[in-house]
Amino acid sequence: MSHVKAGGTAKNIHDSPGQRLGVKLYAGQAVKTGQIIVRQVGLTKRAGPGTLLSRNFTIHAARDGVVGYRSRKVRRFTGRTVERTEVIVK
Repeated sequence: MSHVKAGGTAKNIHDSPGQRLGVKLYAGQAVKTGQIIVRQVGLTKRAGPGTLLSRNFTIHAARDGVVGYRSRKVRRFTGRTVERTEVIVK
C-alpha cells in the first residue's frame, strides 16, 4: 500500500510584479500635458499648481512646462503641521 503523506500548505508561492512606483520626472525636466510626474501609493507628494491628482494618487502635468518641487506645510487631522513635498509645473 504505497502512498504519499499529505503535503503542508505553502505560504510563499505567490509572486507579483513590481508596481513601478516613484518619481518619473525630476526638477528642471521639461514636461508635456498629461505626462506622469510621480506614481505613488497615498499622498506622499502633493499636487501643486500646474498638476492634476488622479484617483490612484498619480500626479500628472496639467500643462506644458518645467517640473519643480518645493516644501509645503500641511495640517494633519490632529492639528499638527508637517512638511510635505509639493510638485509644481512652471
